[in-house]
Amino acid sequence: MKSSYELAMERLGQSAPVKKLSTDQKKKIQEIESIYRAKIAEQEILIRSKIAGAISDRNDGEEEALLQDLGIETRRLESECEEKKEQVRQAKGE
Repeated sequence: MKSSYELAMERLGQSAPVKKLSTDQKKKIQEIESIYRAKIAEQEILIRSKIAGAISDRNDGEEEALLQDLGIETRRLESECEEKKEQVRQAKGE
């Protein structure tokens, strides 16, 4: 008897066959990931420094708002990164 994981993997394989990526595509995807990791880290440093200021000013409301902003910005950048990587995956092998 197959596990639910094995069944799900079979269904995924049937609906979306795995496409082999060229070396160039792999490099482009790695570059995109690197760029977006840096952007996310930059935003985290910026917002965390603002949070430290809010904590020292004892402004809990601002701290919570900044944490929410960090989460929103991180998700936006991650989504943007995935879109760009998908564009590379969909491009014809060069």
